Amino acid sequence: MAETENKTDKSAEADLGSKEQEIYQQRLEKAGKWREAGFNPYGNGYRPEHQAAEIHAKHGAQSAEELEKAPPTSYTVAGRIVAMRTFGKAAFIKLRDRSGELQVHMKKDALGDAYEAFKLCDLGDFLGATGPVFRTKTGELSLSATKFTPLTKSLRPMPEKWHGLTDVEIRYRQRYLDLISNPDVKQTFLKRNRLVRFIREFLDGRDFIEVETPMMHPLVSGAAARPFTTHHNALDIDLYMRIAPELYLKRLVVGGLERVYEINRNFRNEGISTRHNPEFTMLEFYQAYATYEDLMDLTEEMISGAARAVTGDTKVAYQGHVLDFGKGWKRIPMTEAIREAVGGALSDKDMADPDRLRHELLKTTHAEAERRAIETMNQGELVGALFEHHVESTLVHPTFITHFPTSVSPLARRNDQNPEITDRFELFVAGREIANAFSELNDPLDQKERFLGQLEAKQRGQQETMDYDEDYIRALEHGMPPTAGEGIGIDRLAMLFTDAASIRDVILFPLLKPLAR
Repeated sequence: MAETENKTDKSAEADLGSKEQEIYQQRLEKAGKWREAGFNPYGNGYRPEHQAAEIHAKHGAQSAEELEKAPPTSYTVAGRIVAMRTFGKAAFIKLRDRSGELQVHMKKDALGDAYEAFKLCDLGDFLGATGPVFRTKTGELSLSATKFTPLTKSLRPMPEKWHGLTDVEIRYRQRYLDLISNPDVKQTFLKRNRLVRFIREFLDGRDFIEVETPMMHPLVSGAAARPFTTHHNALDIDLYMRIAPELYLKRLVVGGLERVYEINRNFRNEGISTRHNPEFTMLEFYQAYATYEDLMDLTEEMISGAARAVTGDTKVAYQGHVLDFGKGWKRIPMTEAIREAVGGALSDKDMADPDRLRHELLKTTHAEAERRAIETMNQGELVGALFEHHVESTLVHPTFITHFPTSVSPLARRNDQNPEITDRFELFVAGREIANAFSELNDPLDQKERFLGQLEAKQRGQQETMDYDEDYIRALEHGMPPTAGEGIGIDRLAMLFTDAASIRDVILFPLLKPLAR
């Protein structure tokens, strides 16, 4: 047994520097001394009865004199040691629990022989303490420990920059250290949690029901994106990790669930950037007897309310801008936004002319691969590409871009007056897409043609296309009521409400390139 433990110790030390190895060994020895003193360094069953925030709330306004005169009350707390000052036979430590921090005064006179076990404590250890509260000479509310219990020995040292771990690689790869060292990080994820809870309450209050749909699909469907592929051994079939739940949710609308939503994990086998992570969270919801215009109103109301619930205001500071999520967001058709961006260089007639649009788009790049791709684009694809190049990054405040070309909207309903465009919008904030919505295409014959168009685009070399979904066509042939649907990027919305420059800051464990060994 001892030989096995020794091998484990050596394995654990393999990724430590010489100084850290020395600390690791010292802490192992301290853990052993705890055992000799009758304390389990990896104990269980300790139940703190109080939290730091609770104690501060109850006694934060009381003076030292008032605390001394009050009937003695004992509190039992537990947490990680995040600061320590020792003075021979006494010490002050800061304990951090899920609610905050509390200073604890450890004295040999009060703890007796247990003080020797306390002297084996290090930064990062977990312990429990019981005692009354008082104020120090400097006025800090503190707990005077009359009882102490070691709970967990931390074998590895905390980051040297205790007051802020700044190495981005370490922060993302070892999120636990990031959470320990940077209290603001915890607040980011608490805000994200409030955002998701608000969305659920908002939709539940409007008679939507939350559902779950498959995460492994037999086809690539629901969005134009490259999938991850997996294999089911028992059935001996390839499957795709879902890129969107859209077609399953609309099947439920066909089945009579008229208002459905899913807060779902999606997977797209694409690039990684400050705005893209291969695994991400989306809200998708569908409402029967509604149009894309209804969803613009609902989206404005929901996100305005979310901003207030998460940040306390509809005006939110983000990366040097003050974003106004109050009502009255701009709504503008895509072609009009392009014409505004290029200063009137493109007329209505030009916007319908693929050769004119291609000429304009070719001026934006000298990369041979991009120029070859532009040569194969149809009119709608050219309009979409011009929008991405000239307009998208300029949309700082919440803006709805409407009337997307039909050829880049394979699941959206054609506009009744102009079949070359769809009843669709995307919401842009801070130069990025936040939401995508449209009046749903419920004509099975039109949908079949759109799927065939996706196959044709795939044959032209486009990788981000959808498969032909025969069962979804069959579902539409049974009849889907007039419906509008929408997807909202939860990660990107969380970025806006937490002033996060990178999507990795709002995902607890983002995907990163493996470290070289």
